[in-house]
Amino acid sequence: MGLTPLLNHDWAVSPAAARALQEALRGRVVLRDQLGEVRCVAGVDVGFEQDNTITRAAVALLSFPELELIEYAIARRPTSFPYVPGLLSFREIPAVLEALAQLSGRPDLLLCDGQGIAHPRRFGIAAHLGVLCDIPAIGVAKSRLIGSFGRLPDQRGAWIPLRDGAEIIGAVLRTRRGVNPLFISPGHRISLPTAVYYALACTTRYRLPETTRQAHHLASEMKELD
Repeated sequence: MGLTPLLNHDWAVSPAAARALQEALRGRVVLRDQLGEVRCVAGVDVGFEQDNTITRAAVALLSFPELELIEYAIARRPTSFPYVPGLLSFREIPAVLEALAQLSGRPDLLLCDGQGIAHPRRFGIAAHLGVLCDIPAIGVAKSRLIGSFGRLPDQRGAWIPLRDGAEIIGAVLRTRRGVNPLFISPGHRISLPTAVYYALACTTRYRLPETTRQAHHLASEMKELD
């Protein structure tokens, strides 16, 4: 079953061509809620091995709202795109797609460790994956790529808009008191308030959502066993 792209494109492109692809595909992003009942959520972690020559993607599929691990998949492939800020999806998505295709179940919602529309061309990895696979997706980033924000109260669940000029491109969300916030932005087929809701609902006593934590743990564990 798994999750496979309904739309694809060439990944062996130059940075300039990659930016042009982002501009061409950004118009396909849907920023309103188009998701049914959410019973399974998936998180993705991407790392690099052998001096960045191998891209390693781990996908964890969790039940919702219980957040119990159902299954996981690991994919490794040669790294074929350089590190270029704003173009990380071209470096990471080919391995992520291989991992997603290995799943026997299909997630109802994808939480990506990265940006959705909080991106210079409004097309971060969550938007890119969401559009390619036509799946609701959220960007859950540990750091800000672009945008500005005001003072955020130090209480779990507090959030304020992330703005790029007059445009709201995401939310700055406090998932735990006394720790740095997360940067949430819609990727595809989801609104900002709903994206914030699911990001918080997938977070327990830690800063990061369980989707991200589980995928990272599995990827690290698999690497140690090799």
